Amino acid sequence: MNNLICSLLLFFTLQTSISQTLSPIIKIHTGIDYERLSQIDTLLKNYEDKNWLVGTVVILVKDNQVIYYKGSGYSDLSSKKPMQADAIFRIMSQTKAITSFGIMQLIERGKLGLDQKISDFIPEFKKPKVIKRYNAKDSSYTTIPAKREITIRDLLTHTSGIDYPALGSNKMRAIYAKNNIPSGLGYFNENLLSRMKSLGRLPLLHHPGEKFTYGLNTDLLGCIIEIVSGESLETYFNKNIFEPLGMTDTYFNVPANKADRLTTVYTEDKNQKIIEWFPTFRNINPNYPLVPKTYFSGGAGLSSTAYDYSIFLQMLLNGGRYNDQQILGRRTVELMLSPQLAENFFGDNNFSLGFEITSKKSANLNVLNEGTFAWSGYYGTTFWADPKEKLICLIMTQHNPKSHRDYEDKITSIIYGSLK
Repeated sequence: MNNLICSLLLFFTLQTSISQTLSPIIKIHTGIDYERLSQIDTLLKNYEDKNWLVGTVVILVKDNQVIYYKGSGYSDLSSKKPMQADAIFRIMSQTKAITSFGIMQLIERGKLGLDQKISDFIPEFKKPKVIKRYNAKDSSYTTIPAKREITIRDLLTHTSGIDYPALGSNKMRAIYAKNNIPSGLGYFNENLLSRMKSLGRLPLLHHPGEKFTYGLNTDLLGCIIEIVSGESLETYFNKNIFEPLGMTDTYFNVPANKADRLTTVYTEDKNQKIIEWFPTFRNINPNYPLVPKTYFSGGAGLSSTAYDYSIFLQMLLNGGRYNDQQILGRRTVELMLSPQLAENFFGDNNFSLGFEITSKKSANLNVLNEGTFAWSGYYGTTFWADPKEKLICLIMTQHNPKSHRDYEDKITSIIYGSLK
């Protein structure tokens, strides 16, 4: 009898473990109308034929199983290399969610506090100042004292007042350029802590907590992870996130033996014709994943696959548990996915500790359910995960800007239309 009980316990343990672990093999889900779902194929083919898209990978996960996983079009247009489902993409700002997750791990372990001042870790951020007047002729400025210091929560919600070097306001871009502050996009032969210290000496665009400004907040969080853990961000991610989850294709430094899986990056000319992204365009050489680096941008530095990133999202839907390991507490995950901003800080939606969150208002206007968390990357990758439907979608391309990005909303409508 005892042997029978032990066998049953082992069986249910294995079943639970299996249910929490994804497989790239597509499984038929009885709650999906696959004839309707196949409209994704038709839609992408139409966009490719019109030269609006070069190649795309789409993966869908429903109830802990992969229900759709395909490459479409080309990974490289000039050689007509087909887009494989396991292609590696430069995920740029999708890195932010992983860095935010790493910070939440350290908070959970008592290494830092959510509302702790970042000057406790980098003294250069003590007594911050806010820009008052700016002279565009020489990038000079005057300042006033900030009402308070920046906290970890401010960085996670992009309400610190820190702007973006490459993407932000004209005045802050000029100030950052003058002080050699990298954007995190591409390759930098710099010292992360040194650059973040320099950032701490510069003015803020606005008072901390005053409003949402998308900026270098997550690069700064990555630096704090390095300070607190005593490890590089690359090492920390590998030990605490990628290895426990079995994410075997996510890297700051893509190994040479996987270089052929990197997709080619594209942009558009003035006539909206797709052309290859050349190495000096916008000062970002697309070969940066293959260049050995030690400056790890927590805001934009990773490359990954659709399947690998779906594992990360599935773990969050599982309440921090995956591969029979609890790598973040269930309540901590709930906090991470909770709206944090005042009304109208982020348009109709809200922002959590690392993600855009679909609001009740948006859910009444679109198909995504309230509480769906999402974000995207500079080179055209995007994702969303719906806790209510236990549904994950990643749409991966390498194309910026995209004049015909409406295919993302169309794919989302097709997916929800296929639910029985």
